[in-house]
Amino acid sequence: MKKLIYTTAVVLLLGGIASGQSLEKGNLVGTHVISVELKAGVTMEKWQKFVVEKYIPELEKNYEGFKIYLLKGIRGPNANSLGFIWVIKSEKERDKYFNADGSENELGLVIQEKLVPVMEELEKLGPFTYEYTDWIVL
Repeated sequence: MKKLIYTTAVVLLLGGIASGQSLEKGNLVGTHVISVELKAGVTMEKWQKFVVEKYIPELEKNYEGFKIYLLKGIRGPNANSLGFIWVIKSEKERDKYFNADGSENELGLVIQEKLVPVMEELEKLGPFTYEYTDWIVL
């Protein structure tokens, strides 16, 4: 898990430098380790392409101010695993959409309804489950 945190930090720092953005005190970083169950005939490459080109853009369009990345573990206990990093301005921004237990609040449920079409498309390729941890930049 320490490797995941370190790798996450490196990716975010390098990505921030490349795009002119950086993490700031109070930012929230959500790390999600995911498990994908591909449907018959679907390749991991096809699933990943859909996630990067359609799923993530829909999430970012609806969750204002969120930046989401798909990751692949290359070393350590999560090698060959997939994950997401969600970068959010603050806990307050996250809490516009989610309750303390991680479930969607009223606005989050409205957004989930808007996401049904892209989520149904993703489900046809392969559903995923995840475990997450939210981190605050100190």
